[in-house]
Amino acid sequence: MFKPVILLLVGLLIACQPVTQSFQADKGRSSASAATLVLNQAVKERLPLENEQDNIDAKRGLIAQVTDLNVMGETGEPVWDMTAYDFVKGEAPGSVNPSLWRQEKLNNVRGLFKVTERVYQLRGFDFANMTIMEGDSGWIIVDPLTAKETAQAALAFARQHLPVKPIRAIIFTHAHMDHFGGVLGIVSPEQVAELGIRIIAPGGFMEAATSENIIAGVAMSRRATYMYGKDLPRSALGHVGSGLGTGPAFGTFGILEPTELINEQTQQLNIDGLEFVFQNVSGTESVAEVTFYLPQLKAFAGAELVSRNMHNLYTLRGAEVRDALKWSNKIDEARILFREAEIYFGSHHWPVWGQDNVQNFLSKQRDLYKHLHDQSVRLMNQGLNGAEIAEKISLPEELSQFFANRGYYGSLRHNAKAVYQYYMGWFDANPAHLNPLPQGESAPRYIAMMGGAEQVMKSALASYDRGEYRWVAELLNRLIFADADHQAARQLLAKTYSQLAYQAESAPWRNFYLTGAQELISGVKPTGINLTAMEDILRNTPVTKFFDSMAVRLNSEKAAGKQVSVAIHFTDLEQSYRLELSNSVLRHYPYQAGDGVDSGIYISHALFVKLLIGKLGIRETLFSDDLSVEGNILDLVGFFMLFDKPDGLFNIVSP
Repeated sequence: MFKPVILLLVGLLIACQPVTQSFQADKGRSSASAATLVLNQAVKERLPLENEQDNIDAKRGLIAQVTDLNVMGETGEPVWDMTAYDFVKGEAPGSVNPSLWRQEKLNNVRGLFKVTERVYQLRGFDFANMTIMEGDSGWIIVDPLTAKETAQAALAFARQHLPVKPIRAIIFTHAHMDHFGGVLGIVSPEQVAELGIRIIAPGGFMEAATSENIIAGVAMSRRATYMYGKDLPRSALGHVGSGLGTGPAFGTFGILEPTELINEQTQQLNIDGLEFVFQNVSGTESVAEVTFYLPQLKAFAGAELVSRNMHNLYTLRGAEVRDALKWSNKIDEARILFREAEIYFGSHHWPVWGQDNVQNFLSKQRDLYKHLHDQSVRLMNQGLNGAEIAEKISLPEELSQFFANRGYYGSLRHNAKAVYQYYMGWFDANPAHLNPLPQGESAPRYIAMMGGAEQVMKSALASYDRGEYRWVAELLNRLIFADADHQAARQLLAKTYSQLAYQAESAPWRNFYLTGAQELISGVKPTGINLTAMEDILRNTPVTKFFDSMAVRLNSEKAAGKQVSVAIHFTDLEQSYRLELSNSVLRHYPYQAGDGVDSGIYISHALFVKLLIGKLGIRETLFSDDLSVEGNILDLVGFFMLFDKPDGLFNIVSP
C-alpha cells in the first residue's frame, strides 16, 4: 500500500488560495479630474436623479432597521460588513458616477421589511435578498443568501420581530450561490429528513449549482476578484458596490438537494396553505431558474429574471453568453401569465407596488433586452462588428430614463458585444484579426514604430490632460506589454483607469478599472476562496466533474506519447471510474469489472473531498483506513505528475 500518493491529486483538481479581505486605505489614489467632474455633472443633468419614488419604495414596509451589521466567521475573519458602506450617503462625490451613487444608496437601505401580508424580506444582509413567507403552520424561506453565517444572522434578526414558527419549506429560485449557499445556516440535512422540510428548486438545479465554474473555475475566480472589487478599499475612491447589490459574502457555503423539482413550463404547488404558480425561466439569467406567483396575495416573485438594473448578457468574470431574445420573451410571458399581480418582489433590490406599476416595470425590462437584441443584430447585419455596435447602439429615451434599465450591473456596451458574440463568435471576419500577433509580440513593435517609450509617454500625458482616457489606456497598455517595468507608464495608466472608474455607471466596470489600477501599482494579491468553505458544495458535486477538471489541467507536452489507465474506486459511493490517457487527452469512463488498468486507488468520497480542500494532511492520510493503492506505484506517481496545478494568480494588466 502507498497512501501518500493520493496527495498529489489535491492540487490537480481545484486551485485554492486563503481568503483575504484587504481593504486598503486610499493613500496614493487619484482624485476626480476636471474631465471626470464635467462628465459626471452631465449625468446629473441628463437623468431625473431628483425622483424620490425608488427611495420611498426601498424604505416602504420597514419593520426594523439593522445598523451595525458585521458578521464574523469561525476563524474571526469578516464574512460580511455592511457598515463598511456607511459612507454611501448624501450627494455623490466627484469620484463616483452620480447615477451609480444613487443606486448604491438604495442598495444600502437594510433591515426587515413587510412586502405584503404573509411576505417579508431581509435586505442588506448579503448580496441578495432573503424572502420569508408565512404559511398556515410555518415559514417558507426563499433564497437563503450566499453564506451560512449571513443566513444565520438574517434569520436571527427576523426571529426578533416575527412570530416563532417552524420552517416548512425552502425555495431556491436559481442556481447561483448567492441564492442557496447559506441554506445550512437555516436548516440542517437532518432537520430536512426528520421534519419533512420541502426543498423546491428548478429542474437541473443540482447539476447547474455544483458544476458552474468547475472546469474554468481558476480563471473565473481570478476575474471575479476584479468584477466584485474584492480587494478594493470601501470608499468613495474605491469599491462602492456592485449594482445588483453591495457585494458577495465570503463565508461558509452549503447546499441541500431538492426534494421537489419544477420541470414544467408552468407548475402549481400548494406549500403550507399558500398556492404557488411556478414559471420555468431556465436559460435566461441562470441555467436553472424559476419565478413564481402567489394568486392569493397577487404577488409576483421575479427571481432574477427581472431586477432594478440592466443585467448581464455576458458577465465580465466569464461565463457563457445568455440569450437576450429568450430572456425578453420569458419576461413577456410572466407579464401575461401574472397580469393580475399587484406586487413584484425579487431576489435583489426592492419591490414594486401597484398593478399598473408592475406591468410597466415588466414591459420596460422586457423591451430593454429585446431592444438590445434587435438593434445589435440589425447593426450586425449592416456589417458592424461587436466593438462598432457598442459605439453606435443607444436606448430610446423611454427606456434609458427608466432607472431599472440603467447599466449598474450589466452595461449597454458590453451587452451589445454579447449579442454579437452569441451569433457570430469571436471573429469579426476581418482577415487581419484571424491570426494576429499576441500583445507581448506586437506591443514592442508598436512602441518602436511610434518613436519609443518616451515619445509614447509624452503623447499619453498630453492625451490624459485632454481627458482622452480611453485612448490613453490603449497607448499605455501597449507600452506596459512592451516594457512591464516602465514605472511611469504604470503610474499614469493606474491614474487613467481610476478616471474611467469614476465615470463608470456600471459597478463591475468601476471595480475592474480600480482593481487594474491597484495591481499596476501593488501587484497581484494572493487572494481567493478557501476551499474549506466549499466542503458541502464539493460533497454534492458529481465526481465526474472533477475528472473533467483534471482533463483541462493535463499538460499535453508532458503527456505526449504516454498511454496510462488508472482506476479510482469510491468505496462509500459504490462508484468506480477508469481514467484513460492517450494522445495527450484524458477521458473517464465507468469502471467495469475486468477492465485492464495499470494501477488503482480505493478511497472514500468523504476523504476525497477532505483532501481536495486541504482539511486532511499527510499524517491523517498515512494512517487512514479509507485509502489504499494497488498496482504499479511509480506509474501512478508519474501519471499524477502530468497535471498542472494552476494557482490563479496570473497577471491581467501586465504581461
